[in-house]
Amino acid sequence: MPKYLFRASYSAAGAAGVLKEGGTARAAAVEKLVASVGGTVESMYWAFGADDFFMIADAPDAEAAAAASLTVGASGAASVTTAELLTAEQVDAAVRRRVEYRAPGS
Repeated sequence: MPKYLFRASYSAAGAAGVLKEGGTARAAAVEKLVASVGGTVESMYWAFGADDFFMIADAPDAEAAAAASLTVGASGAASVTTAELLTAEQVDAAVRRRVEYRAPGS
């Protein structure tokens, strides 16, 4: 199953929700969200800085990851960015692909 990195930045309402419920309750809610699209959570962390929350999750496909991300974003509780993660073997396969490219101005 593909792995995805989700990064979230809470809105004021989202941060208030975490203050009210605590981290453990939010972790359970996030695990339920990911399970609802057919995925599983590998790890999740809260952090200081521009992003408040990081999660690595397995999802069946990009549509499932997008559905989870869009649902959270539409709630207004957080803005989310999502990236599909690649293994070393996938990077090797990408490197072996023939790509034609011309840099701008060259």
